[in-house]
Amino acid sequence: MEGTGSRSSTSSSVVTAHGLVFWTLCSVLLPVLITLWCSFQRSRRQMLIRDISWKSKHDWRYTDLFGQPSYCCVCAQHILQGAFCNCCGLRINEGCLKKAEQLFHCKEIMMSSSGARSSMPHHWIRGNVPLCSCCMVCRLQCGTLPKLCDYRCVWCQHTVHDECLVDYIKTQECTFGKFRDLIIPPYYLSTIKQMRKEKRTDYEKVAPYCRKHWMPVIVLANTRSGNNMGETLLGEFKLLLNPIQVFDLSKITPAKALQLCTLLPCNAVRVLVCGGDGTVGWVLDAIDEMKIKGQERYIPQVAILPLGTGNDLSNTLGWGAGYAGEVPLEQILQNVMEADGVKLDRWKVQVTNKGYYNLRKPKVFTMNNYFSIGPDALMALNFHAHREKTPSLFSSRIINKAVYFFYGTKDCLVQECKDLNKKVELELDGERIELPNLEGIIFLNIGYWGGGCRLWEGVGDEPYPLARHDDGLLEVVGVHGSFHCAQIQVKLANPVRLGQAHTVRLILKSSKMPMQVDGEPWAQGPCTVTITHKTHALMLYHSDEQTDDDTSSSSEEDHMREPVNEEDT
Repeated sequence: MEGTGSRSSTSSSVVTAHGLVFWTLCSVLLPVLITLWCSFQRSRRQMLIRDISWKSKHDWRYTDLFGQPSYCCVCAQHILQGAFCNCCGLRINEGCLKKAEQLFHCKEIMMSSSGARSSMPHHWIRGNVPLCSCCMVCRLQCGTLPKLCDYRCVWCQHTVHDECLVDYIKTQECTFGKFRDLIIPPYYLSTIKQMRKEKRTDYEKVAPYCRKHWMPVIVLANTRSGNNMGETLLGEFKLLLNPIQVFDLSKITPAKALQLCTLLPCNAVRVLVCGGDGTVGWVLDAIDEMKIKGQERYIPQVAILPLGTGNDLSNTLGWGAGYAGEVPLEQILQNVMEADGVKLDRWKVQVTNKGYYNLRKPKVFTMNNYFSIGPDALMALNFHAHREKTPSLFSSRIINKAVYFFYGTKDCLVQECKDLNKKVELELDGERIELPNLEGIIFLNIGYWGGGCRLWEGVGDEPYPLARHDDGLLEVVGVHGSFHCAQIQVKLANPVRLGQAHTVRLILKSSKMPMQVDGEPWAQGPCTVTITHKTHALMLYHSDEQTDDDTSSSSEEDHMREPVNEEDT
């Protein structure tokens, strides 16, 4: 009996063990199989959209989940996932994609008919209108009824009820809505194209020139900047504007995109750069190329939608320290329309190597924000080296700042830049400056540094003039190390103010030190750095967007912002 009981208990334990193994395998394999199936389905859908988009006029994008209740514009069924057009806003079920291609036209960026025109009809899209919209006919609320009961014009963004869309509304001319002064009408481009074929240059006779306040905007978005919002912003701007005036800088260079300015009114074009300070510098370099080509009268004014990590230039010009989608794009475009023109100093930074390496050509940079040598350049150098190895990890502004904090903490312990004052000589406007014990020197062109810190004004009672970005002067300060930089960031210490100058000469006598120009770092051996004024850039200042640090000094900055004359270009 004892043997029988022991055999039964053994067999039951074996069965229990087998069951445990079975359920363990199921718990591990089932999620893997589901993930593989979802990945296969997603890749299949993307291949389908890619095949259709190859010959489609729509700009299709696939989504696993729509951000609001959506209905297919073909079958009128509620959909959770499917395709949508970035340009006209069509939302389609996967199975209705080919039929939608036959039934619906996308935004027409250029009119197909030749000859001068000054108007165009509405382009209505049925369903999925924004919630709480207002009918342009009866002035009652739209977007509250289910399915496809309302219509939206893809140009003026006006909405109407199904029963209000009578014949006279269908034939009524589109006014392009509240952003008509920013939109490039399709008939305008068609007329200009025809005039160029006829070798005519009297563009001022074309209809949009008759608008008193027409200031077409060109949107340049860097989809790789900061928190990877560029892809979403491209689609939303294409919905509000003419898709031909919205460019992805990962597919086209700023120099090519800005050639559109030559078809638009002189001294009236505005450019909105969606990206970090590095992207803004890239665009400003392309504008300098336009000056070299003799296209000065087409030079645009530049506004910023900050997507980078530091965004100090954006903060200085009132556009904020970072954009995360908290402000509707309609408000952003309104701010661009109302912004004031200001000038921004641009500086030439020339680095000439010493000794044997002097045979090489000097490095030449263009500076908008600041040049530095020391711990902040070292943090930037380590950050960029880490990002090049694993770029996928740096998709968030918070992660980027955390990496900067890590390298700053590391340098507090190692102090790789100590005794800088013994390794360099500094001349401001030809006058030698005696340096105290420092680890870093920063040459400022703008008010902000290090992701939102006012370095020149600092704290305390000493009456220092405000840093300006249009006075042809550089503010020069020193720091004692990474810990001192951190204290300055939280307003527990002041930097060492070394003076202001129109020209700067810095001689690195020995050793190798980290340097950076506007966040572009490198390790530099013995050299001579010369900084001189290069040119002015035409920027846009948004006076309503102020940070907490800037509020107290807003009245002092108001007198600094002078309107930019067209002659300054």
